[in-house]
Amino acid sequence: MGVVLVRRRPVVVPKGMGLWLLLVAGYLVSAAMLGESPPGTYGEFGAGRLIGYGMRLVLYVSLVVVVLYLANLSERELPQRTLVRMMGGLFLTTVAGGLLGVLAPRFEFTSPVEMVLPDWISGNPFVQNLIHPTAAQTQHVLGHASPRPEAPFEWANAWGGNCSVLLVWFVVGWWVYGGPARRVVCAVVVAVAAVPVVYSLNRGLWIGLGVALLYVVVRGRARLAAGVVLVAVAGVLAGPLGSIVAQRLDSPHSNQIRAFTVAATVAAATHSPVIGYGNTRNAHGNYRTVTTGKTAWCHECGHPPLGSDGQFWLLLITQGFTGALLYVAFFAGAIRRFWRDRTPIGQAGTLVMILALLYMFIYDGLITALTLYLISFAILWRNAGEHRP
Repeated sequence: MGVVLVRRRPVVVPKGMGLWLLLVAGYLVSAAMLGESPPGTYGEFGAGRLIGYGMRLVLYVSLVVVVLYLANLSERELPQRTLVRMMGGLFLTTVAGGLLGVLAPRFEFTSPVEMVLPDWISGNPFVQNLIHPTAAQTQHVLGHASPRPEAPFEWANAWGGNCSVLLVWFVVGWWVYGGPARRVVCAVVVAVAAVPVVYSLNRGLWIGLGVALLYVVVRGRARLAAGVVLVAVAGVLAGPLGSIVAQRLDSPHSNQIRAFTVAATVAAATHSPVIGYGNTRNAHGNYRTVTTGKTAWCHECGHPPLGSDGQFWLLLITQGFTGALLYVAFFAGAIRRFWRDRTPIGQAGTLVMILALLYMFIYDGLITALTLYLISFAILWRNAGEHRP
């Protein structure tokens, strides 16, 4: 995509991308703090910290390329509805992956990338999530081992957030702009999607869907919202899914963990409020004890890194309050600028920008979530016609 942009003149830059470029520039500056650690945290400066920083930097820069590439394609080269239906097609893949996680949660395989990487890289838990395909994560959310779908994404929370974003584009591409056959497929797929949505045990996803329905009603599309609700409720009531939802709401086991992590993140960020620390840090202990950590019999034990409970908190520790404010300003500015676009694509894109701000307190945007947010931004900008004379 970068090569295509270099060969194409002139290159149009969407309004608002300056904020994202400032975010990238600030991240370059934050590299100066990679060797430092705020009070109450631990960890040595080494290859792992540099690799994590490099991965995030590459992602932030590559998203600039993706947005510019999509923004500079003409309607003839890539029609808007085609791009929207591509996003809807990824929703079909997401639902299929969710069903795989429910029906065959132990399914996994070794990827070609995993085969060629040395053990000291592929053995890292974070890297393993990215290169080793699995159908589900098995966690004790309900007090017993429960599979949470994650295919085809990195982890269960990524599946939840991405599912709601892609659902928005699926409804627009297959229902709003679809004929009778596509609408039948849309209704069936949404009903089927209720199964992995419930089994994901993902409260953030459920809140996001509620916000999306409220938004649809506010924007004057109550009939569409009612139809989606009826189809989804029918899917939930067709089996034991209702009881699973009740069990999950009665098991808020992660609340104390998140509260501890967020408080520790904010406290650490105050020691470098302008440029942050370039990468995450580990807090001493957790909300129960100061002696937590990995052991020979529990490799999953230990407290998650600071900033792992949402993109906003990640930006606080990596880029300080400045980075977090730039991120918020980018998506809030898009909402303000495109709110008056009442076309189906314009309203859908604005909804995704709202979900991006909601999920920044719940989900880490790396890797796929940020990609979907920025592609949605490009769709929204293209739809407004600002790139045309």
